[in-house]
Amino acid sequence: MNIIILAFPQMTALDAIGPYEVLSRLPGATLNFVAKEKGPIQTDTGMLTLFASHSMEDAPNADILLIPGGPGTEALEKCEVTLNWIRTQAQKARWVSSVCTGSLVLGAAGLLKGRDATTHWAMLERLKEFGANPVSQRYEISDNIVTAAGVSAGIDMALGLTEIEFGVELASAIQLGIEYDPKPPIDAGSPGKAGPEIVSMVRGLFGAG
Repeated sequence: MNIIILAFPQMTALDAIGPYEVLSRLPGATLNFVAKEKGPIQTDTGMLTLFASHSMEDAPNADILLIPGGPGTEALEKCEVTLNWIRTQAQKARWVSSVCTGSLVLGAAGLLKGRDATTHWAMLERLKEFGANPVSQRYEISDNIVTAAGVSAGIDMALGLTEIEFGVELASAIQLGIEYDPKPPIDAGSPGKAGPEIVSMVRGLFGAG
């Protein structure tokens, strides 16, 4: 199974690395980071760099294509080179997936029309711009397109794909192997739990929504 994760400047690292930790453990999996041009890609904090081993031009066909999110997706929504590459990959991919605002890029590529889809809570309503039906879920499956909510939800999505493709036993084993057993010290992982003051703070800190 060939897995491709799109890399681009100002991407959010965990959007990619969370699913990577799951999908890279699939039997026989080959996983590559692909960018417009191969080489180092700086993530949104400016403190972490990922390396794209392939350019879009020489990338193999993906069985699973993953589009992460982050501030850099705003530029991708307008980049026809990237959008055309996604459309071409999507024609042959078994699964097309996104994390966080990566779904907005799928929308800009025309892949979400008439579909239920999700993204980061602060950007959920933007999905309507692309003809999608926004749903507030950790991840949402519509035929072979899977969209995940913000950042950490990519881990849930990747485990869900693992269960579909390889069964609950392997998905459980990978979950145990990465010790994904969330018990956060505070319970503020969604707008409804965090309350309006924290929601407002997040919008200010991250420029969300």
